[in-house]
Parts: sequence; structure tokens; C-alpha cells
Amino acid sequence: MKSTYYLISGLLFMSAAIHAQSSCFPQQNAVNVNPDTHLVLKFDSAPIIGNKGFIRVFEEGSNRQVDCLDLSIPAGPTTSQGNTGVYTSVPYEYKATNYTNANTVPGTPSGVNKRDTSNYQLNIIGHFTDAFHFYPVIVHGNTATIYLHNNLLEYGKKYYVTIDKGVVNARKFNGFSKKSAWRFSTKESGPKADVHKFVVSADGYGDFNTVQGALDYIPDFIPATITPAKEENGGWKVFVKNGDYEEIVYFRNKRYVTIEGESRDGVHIHYANNEVFNPHPADIKTNELQGTFPSRRAAFMSDNGFCISLVNLTVQTDLQGQAEGLLMMGEGNMLKNVHIIGSGDALQINGSTYLENCTIDGGGDTVLGRGPAFFKECTLSSYGAFMWIRNTNKNHGNVFVNCTFVGKGKDALIARSPINKGKGYPYAESVLINCKLDSIPAVGWAVEGDTTNVHFWEYNSQAMSGKPIDNSLRHPASQQLDKEKDAKIIELYSNPTYVLGFGF
Repeated sequence: MKSTYYLISGLLFMSAAIHAQSSCFPQQNAVNVNPDTHLVLKFDSAPIIGNKGFIRVFEEGSNRQVDCLDLSIPAGPTTSQGNTGVYTSVPYEYKATNYTNANTVPGTPSGVNKRDTSNYQLNIIGHFTDAFHFYPVIVHGNTATIYLHNNLLEYGKKYYVTIDKGVVNARKFNGFSKKSAWRFSTKESGPKADVHKFVVSADGYGDFNTVQGALDYIPDFIPATITPAKEENGGWKVFVKNGDYEEIVYFRNKRYVTIEGESRDGVHIHYANNEVFNPHPADIKTNELQGTFPSRRAAFMSDNGFCISLVNLTVQTDLQGQAEGLLMMGEGNMLKNVHIIGSGDALQINGSTYLENCTIDGGGDTVLGRGPAFFKECTLSSYGAFMWIRNTNKNHGNVFVNCTFVGKGKDALIARSPINKGKGYPYAESVLINCKLDSIPAVGWAVEGDTTNVHFWEYNSQAMSGKPIDNSLRHPASQQLDKEKDAKIIELYSNPTYVLGFGF
């Protein structure tokens, strides 16, 4: 009888400790949890995150420590580090790897750059061993979300979580000790190998909780025919349920993958990332040469992809400064009904990409990169120049057909091509066909250096009312295409296959 009393008392004590906060996710003793889960605590008032102490995850039974978050380590830089490096043609290796936080030390150089020895939080995402800085705990309102290091939890395991007192400061919450730990069990196994369609749901009722978790499950360099991604030809489909997905998404070497949201406005993938928080390696410059990974500063990044499709979703960076919402590297990619929000650069494209019915909002140089890119019936807004296209004579640049440009400031030029660190872009190409322009400076364009081969062209540009615009003050390096004299050019540039060199 006495032992029964002590057992009941212990269970009541544990319950009181666990439920001092309003709720937790996964719930205490939850089963069938996806290994890519975040840990979420909801309180009756806004919690305050401390700057010391540990969040630890242990494997039940063996008591092996699986993960540890040290709150004394800052998330990432808050001031620019500068860059004194040189350009290199192959800074990173593009080969199938399975490097994760489980088998590799975050910050291990993946190419010729040196190890970054600064003391910040590091997380290997998408097998990129150089790793990304990240926030171990993020608070919104009364909710604190704990972000474990990726790929450390496994299928078919039981875990318990301890949180030191003072890590999360909230009324009546004293953390979790080993005696009153937060416990849950993961699913026995992931999707079967022959299943090529995954469901991502932030509430845990899908195959994965995160977009990154689903992408990590897809093998690299999928062999298939050269066609857009479809299940029937060996492609993969990631269907994302409506929800808020606060995560850095980075994946490389994927082929024939479609990431489709339940609705454009309902699926929000975002993160507080920018060039300061996740800068280039200090000893390497990588954004000028084809085939190099240019940046870690975007919220969503597809690197060295082939036939990657994004459909019906919103991607956004939450920080000001140089920070794309979306970075696309690779060939044969497609965006349909996607809303892209960035600060400064919103979208960077390096490789053939088709965009249809997309909305792109940025601060300036809103569309960046080498192209080629074909935009159909897209809407762009910008405070500065809408694009800084850096294509060479090896491919076309940016082509816009039936698109809308909305200027938000006095510097909202259609495109610019300045001399950058002594280097110009003499083959810069930006072509507008049947586009509507709102609040665009009369000069329209800005270009420096040799303009002999620059294609800053317009055909039938209109005001929002549909009336022809006055182009008499356009930059002399630009050209107005004539309906009859330039009919062939207009026809060719209206064809995405001609622009992209890839059939859509």
C-alpha cells in the first residue's frame, strides 16, 4: 500500500511539473512522433529565453545523450564580417553524401575554404557540412519552439528531454529534470522506399513535420528521364499542408522533385536569415562563377538541382539586409504560383528557371543572378532596381512576358548593370514583352561600361491603365523593339524554350 502511494505521488509530481506550462508538443509520452519534430512549449504568458544552461535529449534505456543545445553560445553574427577571399571555380564538392550532425562535426569545410572557428550555433542542413547558424529557441507570443540539430533523432526510438532551470523563463516553469523529463517515442519507420509522395504537416499528422525532413529523405542524383518531375517517371512529390514552417531549407543534388503547397498563402516557409547571420566563408567568394554555391543567406535554397518545381507556397526571409527569400541553383527548374519575399535581393536564379503567376517582393536587385529565367504573368515590386542580371554570352538573362512591375521608390529602375569591383556585365540581358509598369523612373534602365552587346529591350510596355508609356527619356543603351522590324526577336523571346534552352 505504501509503495502504491509513493508511485501515485511520483506520477502526480511528474504531471504537475509537465503541465505547469499550458501545453507541450509532442505531448508527454506521445508515440509515433516524426524524428524531424521541433519541441514546442506553450505558456499562459510570454516566456523569456536565458543565455545559459542546456537543453538535452537522451535515448531512453541507454541514457545516451543524443543532442545538446548550449544556450550560452550566440546564434550567429550580428555585424558584417567582410570578405577578403578570392573567387574559385569549384569551392564545394557536388557528390552524393550522407553527412549529418550524427556523423560529422558542423563547420567541417566541404571544399577549399578554411574552417570557421568563430563560436556560434552550427547546424548541418541538407548534408552541407560547412553548416548554418541557427536559433536554438525561437519565441513568438506565448510559444517557445526548440530547434534540435537536424537528423539526430531516429525512427523506432524512445527519448526524454531535460531543460535546465533558467533556459526558458516562464511562470511556474522550472524546466525538466531527469526525474520529471519530457518523454516521447518516434515512429517505427519512415515511408517505404517505393513511396514517392510525402505529406509534410507542421501538426505532426504527416510523414514529416518539416519541409527539410522530407527533402532529406529523398536520395541524391535520382536517375530519370529528362522531363518535369512526375511520380510516374521516377520523380518525387512533397505535398506541404497549410501551416507555418519556420526553418532554413537547403537541399542539393536533388532531381525531379516537386514541392507543392496546399495553398499559396496558407503555406508559409520562412526564417530570419541574411548575409550577416549566415555569410559567405571569409576566405572565398563564390557568387560570380557558374556551378558554385553562392550564398547561405536565403530562407529557402535549392543547390545543384535538376527539374525542381515549387508550386503554391510562400517563401520569405524575416531579416533586413541582403537576404533572398529563395535561391535556385541548377537547371530545368519551375516555379508556379509562388510568393517570394526578400530584403534587398528577393530571388536569386543561377540556371534555367521558368516562373509563372509568381509574386516577387524585394527591396532592390529584387531578381539577382546569372539566369536564364523566363517570367510569365508574374508581378514584381521593388524599392530599388528590379534586377541586376549577371549573365554572360553563354546563356540568356531575364525575360518577362505579360508581367507587372510596381515601383515602390524613386530608384525602382527596371534593371541595372553596374561595374562591380572592376568587373562589368557586357552581355547583360533583360527583355520585357507586353508588360505593365507602375511608378518606374522615366530613364528606365541603368548600365555602365561597354553596352555594345547589352540587351535592355522593351516591347509594348504599358501603364497600368493599358495605355502605352512615354519612353522618350529611356537610357540610350536600352532599345524599344518594333512590332514589324523586330517581329522575329519578339517571337523568339516569347518562347520559354528559346530563352531557357529547356522544354517547358
